[in-house]
Amino acid sequence: MTVALMWEARALPGRGADLLDWARAQELAGRPLRRETFRAPEDRVLVITWWDAALDAVVPELPEPGGELIGRPVHRWRFESVAGGPSAGAGAS
Repeated sequence: MTVALMWEARALPGRGADLLDWARAQELAGRPLRRETFRAPEDRVLVITWWDAALDAVVPELPEPGGELIGRPVHRWRFESVAGGPSAGAGAS
């Protein structure tokens, strides 16, 4: 099974580049199958890591950045992959 961890933070105004640099520099205690980093308007940074693990497994996560970087607590979500089902766009209304 594959679990994806999503970590999203919003920087203080004008600190988006610093938060992005901080997130990229974070080393994890293990090596994920994949790791991607995104940025968005309003100085938001998103990091998604994929792990060969169950949804409730203990896997390394990015920590909370210091208060000098973020304007609110980090949001975190976990998703598990699902196999099968219709192809993208099929049955959409």
